[in-house]
Amino acid sequence: MRSPVAREISQMHALHASPVGTAWRLPDGRIEHPTPSRAALRAHETPPVVCHARSIARRLGVEQVVALDVLELFAFVRPAQFCLPTPRGLAEAVGLPAPHTLDDAPDTLLEVADALLAEIPERQALGARDRWARPIAKAMHDGGWGWGRLILMALDEPDPGPPAPIRPATMEVWRELQEWSEHAPQPPAGHESVGESEARVRLSSMLGDKAEPRPSQADYAAATSAAFRPREREDEPTVVLAEAGTGVGKTMGYLAPASVWAEKNEGAVWISTYTRNLQHQIDGELDRLYPDPVGKATKVVVRKGRENYLCLLNLEEAIRTLTLQPQYATALGLMARWARATRDGDLQGGDFPAWLSDILGRGRTLGLADRRGECVYSACPHYNRCFIERSVRRARRARIVVANHALVMIQAALGGVDDAHVPTRYVFDEGHHVFDAADSAFSAHLSALESVELRRWLLGAETRRGGRARGLRRRVEELIADRPVALEAMEEIEDSARALPGDGWMNRISDAQPKGPTETFLVMVRQQVYARSADPRSPYGLECETRPPVEGLAAAARVLEQALRRLVEPMLALRKDLLAILDEQAEDLETATRLRIEAAARSLSRRGGSMVEGWRSMLSSLEAETPAEFVDWMAVERIEGRDIDIGLHRHWIDPTRPFTETVAKAAHGMVVTSATLRDGTGNDDLDWHAAEARTGSLHLPTPAIRTAVASPFDYPNRTRVFIVGDVRKDDFDQVAGAYRTLFQASGGGALGLFTAISRLRQVHHRIAPAMDQAGLPLYAQHVDGMNLATLIDIFRAEPESCLLGTDAVRDGVDVPGDSLKLIVFDRVPWPRPDILYRARRAAFGGNAYTDMLTRLRLKQAFGRLIRRADDKGVFVLLDPSMPSRLLGAFPPDVPVRRCGLAEAVAETTAFLNAD
Repeated sequence: MRSPVAREISQMHALHASPVGTAWRLPDGRIEHPTPSRAALRAHETPPVVCHARSIARRLGVEQVVALDVLELFAFVRPAQFCLPTPRGLAEAVGLPAPHTLDDAPDTLLEVADALLAEIPERQALGARDRWARPIAKAMHDGGWGWGRLILMALDEPDPGPPAPIRPATMEVWRELQEWSEHAPQPPAGHESVGESEARVRLSSMLGDKAEPRPSQADYAAATSAAFRPREREDEPTVVLAEAGTGVGKTMGYLAPASVWAEKNEGAVWISTYTRNLQHQIDGELDRLYPDPVGKATKVVVRKGRENYLCLLNLEEAIRTLTLQPQYATALGLMARWARATRDGDLQGGDFPAWLSDILGRGRTLGLADRRGECVYSACPHYNRCFIERSVRRARRARIVVANHALVMIQAALGGVDDAHVPTRYVFDEGHHVFDAADSAFSAHLSALESVELRRWLLGAETRRGGRARGLRRRVEELIADRPVALEAMEEIEDSARALPGDGWMNRISDAQPKGPTETFLVMVRQQVYARSADPRSPYGLECETRPPVEGLAAAARVLEQALRRLVEPMLALRKDLLAILDEQAEDLETATRLRIEAAARSLSRRGGSMVEGWRSMLSSLEAETPAEFVDWMAVERIEGRDIDIGLHRHWIDPTRPFTETVAKAAHGMVVTSATLRDGTGNDDLDWHAAEARTGSLHLPTPAIRTAVASPFDYPNRTRVFIVGDVRKDDFDQVAGAYRTLFQASGGGALGLFTAISRLRQVHHRIAPAMDQAGLPLYAQHVDGMNLATLIDIFRAEPESCLLGTDAVRDGVDVPGDSLKLIVFDRVPWPRPDILYRARRAAFGGNAYTDMLTRLRLKQAFGRLIRRADDKGVFVLLDPSMPSRLLGAFPPDVPVRRCGLAEAVAETTAFLNAD
């Protein structure tokens, strides 16, 4: 006999949409195919069950669609668990048959909903009681959540009744989270070296007796062990530049000597990556070294910046607003469910499903992280349960810390990680991105958004609309209550901070009606950029050089520089007084208070001594000369023709110089590794010189140790490269036709890469219906309403699907097997010819620098094709102007053919279908 919940589910409407059309299931089981616009109107009248409401809305051509999203139900019933956000992915997650056609999808969604709701009483019956399920479901029901009533019915509430006022206390899941505990400071690490034989033995042990022998991997492990010798002189680390071709197994290779050193010396090795995806891949590989999860938790930690973790105070304060804003009960209820179930509170790449922020919005999901440096540390009621603080403390005692380039560089620039601890051993994986990461970490931006953010950090929320942002006074008032000098500095800071832009800044700047010296300066910057840009009506960002300044700009800069001086002086005075507390009360301060003072002092140093003083230097240069090591320019950032930011920018011409000074020289040993460290000119010395320049090892007194291990893959027989010469790059119909025929020739598993979002969208619009009719689902970045991580997950799991993307897809995506067997690049990926590129081109060798960057991008794209020995793949470039000197981007002996589209299609089909 069917339950009341199951009977209600069977009578629901359900909708799925694809590029071909829509399928709407009626309560009697019939399927109709309304037009997208009609489906959107019908949904407003009768909300259907859907999967990923935001992407469905995109398919229907509207901003949003009224619906019951099965993904929300999944997130409630199975918090901190992942599924693909598609009907097929949901079906597989709950053990149901996958839908085969568009018409099958609506029925599948209802079956999934029925299965999920049936799990709730089953779990309670098995003793896995979830005391938070009922109160959170009730609060979400009271907030208008469509699934709330059915969940309460599944929990044996036959009549949940109409929505009532929400009681926020029913979501206070943080009360049951485990507290972390303090430990004594760790002693300094030892200095015993790691021998090559030790690295080989450890690698063999990690791989196990049944592993296939890989001599190249053992050679790589032995070579990287050199970075784990004792340092001979201050500021002279042992640096190993290690290129390991795809398939060598470099992760296990460098973990072998790293883990030996950590154990012998009771110290930590920091493994740094450029992408979050690789962080979690490395964490998975470490299961081989530490198979016991409990033991691994004490030895390994994944570290990210504070902005990646859920802030429990932010969650609590958001939940407190539900009495006045019940419309957010769905998002906050699901976040409370996740907070209770998550392993580590990581919102970026951990057990937080990436699609959840798509369907709930960023504000009440990712926006609950500590994004503005507002943390009050030990003054927070959740301090002892804080996910961030737990991660920090685990890292202090761990043997392997898996971090990322941005965190390592920013923390090093501030004098140490969290509590001034400076790691002595690093492995920089994805080492070809060290230059880019340093470029971001050590740059300066005097922009509207940056200055608005600083004002918010200093003053907090100044209007009700500004939310609950905590200002500097809130963060330090308890610490300085009895210190007149500090209180006076705080007053001066708050008074001077009003020189920074406040609410409504964009309208005032656009209308040339500025308020205060910062907005006045930005008005002049905007005027100069629009006056000097070749195409001010472009939908994309605009930029121009700083000199000669338009009339009035230099005077505005002088006024702003003085206003910033009046701001930074009391900021640094407050910092000095906080540090004095540490000295005067050293014997009496509790650890939590000491750490809170240190954190506040570091923040003041970063935002005052580093950021604001950097701005002052940039302003002074407008009437003098920009220092030779920097390049300055002005820019207006735009999205689809709308201004979003305006500012003055400064970058190091060679950002590996500050990286070397702050990170490399402080280290005792460092491995920088990648599959694409060297250039591909064919001249070994030049190729290694490029690697040394891009990693900063050129600036060290001791030359880096070079090692290169070739890929074991059979590229000549497993790959093909075609350069198509008869497709006009400026004819979107021809370009789209090429993508369509090549994708269909591959039978799916095709990745289309573009150098511009506009070109991607043009192609997607033209080929999506044909691809869907051919049974090859097409997904696209910047089109589908899903974030990139979600799109890649779908692409990886559906071998017949195809994906269109830009540069972010090209780097660091691991899609083995038939899910990726064809890459089509729309044109040669030359660097964007902007002011920064022009300065670096002049400094780093002209055309040789341009070619190096382009070869690197092609190398990275080609490297996505073959991830396992049995993979096959085809790389197609739709650009006849591809110069032969760039062919060094491809492995030696890989067949490269210049041909027409028809020939490329025919040979792609034959090659991929051959046994």
